Amino acid sequence: MPDPRPSRKPPKGAAPARQRIPARALELPELDRLIHERLRLGIVSALATHASLSFNDLKRILKTTDGNLSVHARKLEKAEHISCLKYFEGRVPRSVYRLTATGRRALAHYLNQMEEWIRLTRDPSV
Repeated sequence: MPDPRPSRKPPKGAAPARQRIPARALELPELDRLIHERLRLGIVSALATHASLSFNDLKRILKTTDGNLSVHARKLEKAEHISCLKYFEGRVPRSVYRLTATGRRALAHYLNQMEEWIRLTRDPSV
């Protein structure tokens, strides 16, 4: 069956098409999808620079909503990247988050991956 799409002929008087030479595909490292998401990266980065942060501190720093922060914090907790201590101050519930050793290693690995991406992007001949 003939191809129903019209053929693309160069306009009359056009220069001959250059032969395409395929570029060497960059082999970029696979990024940790758990940490790569913007809000989760913000959570682990903030906790990496503080011994601990309250839920309200994280919410203020990351400029996000209660629901959004709690969903992403739970994912990091489930992966054991962060820990959460929940308690009551009077009748007010409080949550304090810390970066775990697993989370610190995961963040260091992620940062190494990003540095490799940056290095390869800046100098693709490497």
